[in-house]
Amino acid sequence: MNSKQEDLKRRTKEFAHRCVKLAVNLPDTTLSRHIKGQLMRSSTSTAANYRAVCLAQTRNTFIAKLAIVIEECDESCFWMEFIIDEKIIPESLIKLLLKEGKELTAIFIKSRITASSKPQKNRKSQNNRQYSINNIQ
Repeated sequence: MNSKQEDLKRRTKEFAHRCVKLAVNLPDTTLSRHIKGQLMRSSTSTAANYRAVCLAQTRNTFIAKLAIVIEECDESCFWMEFIIDEKIIPESLIKLLLKEGKELTAIFIKSRITASSKPQKNRKSQNNRQYSINNIQ
């Protein structure tokens, strides 16, 4: 695993911890309880699913799992924006965490674009070459 992946694993885990701390400090209202559960699920899912991205066996799996990470991270940002819109917690207390969520989302989107745009190797021709080489020996 490369240092970029390790850094993103650390950042997504820290993001999840910070979102959970924000969530547990929301006031005890019907709306806040709903947001609390959603924010905790989406932020921890971001971190957990990024770990799955790092273990992906194929490019298609990598891209599919990365799409989940993007959705979950963006959802976390949505819930923080909703907290601000509803004036549940002042924006000044959430601003840096929301910025981190948006940065992570942008990084993952860029990764997905890069992975999707790389030409895929032709496995069939590779397998045929290997088969013919094995037959020569």
